[in-house]
This record gives sequence, structure tokens and C-alpha cells, in this order.
Amino acid sequence: MNDAHETVDRFWLRDYPPDVPAEIDPDSIPSLKQLYEDACRKHAAKTAYCNMGARLSYADLEEQSRRFGAWLQKVAGLGKGDRVALMMPNLLQYPVAIVGSHRAGCTVVNVNPLYTARELEHQLNDSGATVIVIFENAAATLEQVLARTAVRHVVITGIGDALGFPKAAITNFVIRRVKKMVPAWSLPGAVRWSEMLARGGALEPVTVTGEDIAFLQYTGGTTGVSKGAVLTHRNMVANTLQVVAFMPELSQFENPAVITALPLYHIFALTTNLLVFTYVGGNNVLITNPRDMPGFVKELSKVKFTFITGVNTLFNALLNTPGFEALDFSSLRVSLGGGMAVQAAVSERWRKVTGRHICQGWGLTESSPVGTANLPRTAEFTGSIGYPIPSTEISIRDDGGNALPVGAVGEICIRGPQVMRGYWNRPEETAKVMLPGGWLRTGDIGRMDERGRTFIEDRKKDMILVSGFNVYPNEVEGVVAQMPAVLEVAAVAQPDEKSGEVVALFIVKKDPALTAEDVIAFCRRELTGYKVPKSVYFRQELPKTNVGKILRRTLRDELSAV
Repeated sequence: MNDAHETVDRFWLRDYPPDVPAEIDPDSIPSLKQLYEDACRKHAAKTAYCNMGARLSYADLEEQSRRFGAWLQKVAGLGKGDRVALMMPNLLQYPVAIVGSHRAGCTVVNVNPLYTARELEHQLNDSGATVIVIFENAAATLEQVLARTAVRHVVITGIGDALGFPKAAITNFVIRRVKKMVPAWSLPGAVRWSEMLARGGALEPVTVTGEDIAFLQYTGGTTGVSKGAVLTHRNMVANTLQVVAFMPELSQFENPAVITALPLYHIFALTTNLLVFTYVGGNNVLITNPRDMPGFVKELSKVKFTFITGVNTLFNALLNTPGFEALDFSSLRVSLGGGMAVQAAVSERWRKVTGRHICQGWGLTESSPVGTANLPRTAEFTGSIGYPIPSTEISIRDDGGNALPVGAVGEICIRGPQVMRGYWNRPEETAKVMLPGGWLRTGDIGRMDERGRTFIEDRKKDMILVSGFNVYPNEVEGVVAQMPAVLEVAAVAQPDEKSGEVVALFIVKKDPALTAEDVIAFCRRELTGYKVPKSVYFRQELPKTNVGKILRRTLRDELSAV
């Protein structure tokens, strides 16, 4: 094992352009609360967010977030460190709730709005959230579990609530009555978003420091249990400043527009879109339903955007949507890809259409998330995940935690001010990933070249990556194993042209009458859509080690060979 205080040769700094610093000061801004309040004061008249034709200025963001924070303090009775769960897609209400929670000194728990009752119950109970803001389309899910959680206050919002009259009423009517997208629900005592804002007044002063917890950001684990990464205000401020320092392009515009199609509950968009563009006074163009590709392209046609984040599947889908190639890309400076590997062919086609390559970055929830990135001004697509960003060290290590030489393949480990404090209430899980000296084991296998660029080779974990979302086999297997007709089950990644990977199941039946349709229908009830298997294969037996552990890799290789 290396000495805990060993120094790392940061030879990659030789490739840094003169305007990119080697270090940032993560303590120059004491908290996200300060970051938001400074931005709202400095950029008051500028557009902070727009969605479905409605606009929220930085002055509006200041006022509405203050009202929400005051409601948390005075009506909900929350104090510093109390947890607020947020469960909605990209709507104007989302940033207001995040900023308001932090201004009240609370910790935000982001929840995927597509979660099933089982998944929601686990996250609410694990985090200890006592307030939830939820969009009405998911209210029926909350109704199933509310009584078994610590949640005392529920704020309900409709998709159209922040769009202003008459658009709010029309949008909500269409979603509820015409498209019938809101299942019936009953949550006595729940308060409406508009009513909550009306009741919120002046904020009680609260001191928030860098060591206070900003987010409990949930991620799966090799155990299959979703666990909360403890991300402090210092972690998040650091990663914001790191991204801005590494990409000076972002600060060169008066009110740069960023396309926010990735959900804000995902750590990638949370930092690179919401936080980074708040800091630089940018305009987040929120896309509520990016699956509606023609509608998405129509929204893009209304704005000259400077920055867009996405995963490979999103970029590929845009390229295959009629009308995209005719958009105005004259203001586009950075297209940042992450969450899954960006394919060279997609990047090349993107360059031909937009004039810019996709700049690939890499990170993980536990590092807030950005750890490495390519320089946006690089002329060619490198295939690497880029250089460590300022104040970040990357080290390739063996299973014993020892540093390996340049070019050797091992586990990618990261150290920097953006690395999480640990997993919420799970010291044994934290101990598995933290090495002495502040190094985080990432579970990704890679190598570093002589210039300091890192290349991903493989994943140590059996994780399945569906359109940038992590699916952990143990969770899927645990659900399927509940079926009385299933004897044994293994969940593995199957290559997929559209999503990169999808979930495939190998099952040994206990009941010969069991069908693939039965299994998929059961999974649809218990799992979020991207975790539901796309293929089910039945076997007489599954390959195992001599101690009886199912060999997922053998099954995965079998599917890759098809």
C-alpha cells in the first residue's frame, strides 16, 4: 500500500492551456447558499431558467427560492441539515426548490420521478426526508408508501404550475384530462406549489458552511442497495469552480444558454448545468420530456445555445431527428458528453452537423461528479475521457491500492476536493471504496497515457449502463428472485444500439409454465423503466464458480459474441 501522503506527478498539467489553472480554491465561496445569492444579486435581470416558453429571471429565482426556504423553516418546521426530497422532471419548480432548500440550510435528496413505490420507499426511509416536493404524475406512487416513511409535509405541483396564466391552466388541463397522464391520488394535507409560495415570507438567517451536507445523492452499489453519497457544499462548490476553470469558454458570454435535457436529479446535469451556469449567470433551457424528439428539436430552434450536455444516446437521437441539421449552431461552443462512452462515429457525425466534436468527460456520483474531461478546443475526438481537471489527481492502481506505471491497466482512483465524504450511514460501504490519503476507488478499469489522458478499458463492477443510468444486477436479480416460478436468475448487460446496453436476464425455471412475458410484466411493476429487462433467456443451469457464485461475465460474453 502506498503512503497515505504520497505526492503524485501531475505531468498532465504540461498539456493545460495557459488560461487553465492547475488549482482552484474550493473555499473561496463558503457554500452553495452563497453561490446562489451572489449570482441572483449580480445577474438579477438575466434569464436564469426557461421552460415551455416561460422565463424565470435571477431576481425571480431569488424571490421564489426565498419563499420556499421560508416555508420550509416556518410552516414545515425544518432546521439546518433536515432532508428535503424532490421528485419531478425538469420544471422551473425544480431549481427553485433546490436553491430554496439550501438557503434554509436543508439537505436536498433528489429522487427519480419514475421510481416505483418500492424504490421510493427505500430512498425516503434511508435519507430520513421529512418533506417532499413531488409532481402530481407521481403522487399515486407516494400515496402507496407515505404512511411507512418519516415524511410529514407534501408539496404537490403540476407540470404547468410555473408557466403563468393562461398557459399553466391549459397545460395542466391537457396533461390531466386529455392525455390522462396523472393517475388518481389522495394525499390529505398536501399543499399545492402556488399555495406554498404564497405562504412563504422572509427567511430566518442560517449559516451554511462548506462542511454542511448539500445533497444526499443516491447511487447503486455492487451490493445492489441504493445508497446516498454525502456531497457537502464544499464538494459541490469545488466541482463547479473546477469545471468553469477547465472550460473558460463558459465565462465568455453575457447570458450563455445551456440545453438541459438530462434530468436535474442526475448528478451530471445537477453540477454541469444547474450549478455551473448559475455561477456564470447562464440560462438553463429546461427540456421536460426529451423523449419527444420532434418537440425537443422545436425547443432547440427557439434559442441560440452555447452549451449542451448529454449522453451518447441523446446526441445520436438528435442526429436522427428531422430538422436538427437545420438548426443554428453559430453560438455553440461546447457539447459535453458523459454518463456513458461517447462513440467516435456519433462524435464525428455531430461535428459534421454542428461544427463541434463531442467533448467527452468522466466522473461518478461520488465525485460530484466531474473528474476528467477533454479540452473543448481539441480539434479531434480522442477516444479518451480526458485530463484530470484542476485540483484533481488520477492514479491507476492495482487491487492492493498500489500505483501502477503509465500505460498499465488498473483501477482508476481519484483524489480531489470534489470527492464525497462517504456513504450516508454506511461506514462499511464507505470503507470499501476509500483508500488511505483520500483516494476513491471508482470501480472503472483504465490506463493513462504519457500525456496524462485516461482511457476506460472495462468496468470492475458488473454494473449495466442503460443510456447513462446505472443498473445494478443484484437489485434486478433480487426483484426477479421473488417470483415463485424462478429458481435462479442472473442479470447482465446486453449490447444495444440505442441505449448502449440493456438488461438481459438468464433464468432457471422452477415452474415450467413461466414465460418471458410473465417476468417482464413483474419487473415493470417493481422497477423503473430503464431497469426492466429487454430480453429473458431460459437455461437448464447457469455457469458458476467452484463456490457456487454465478459467473455473470460468462453470460455477458455470450451475449457480446452474438
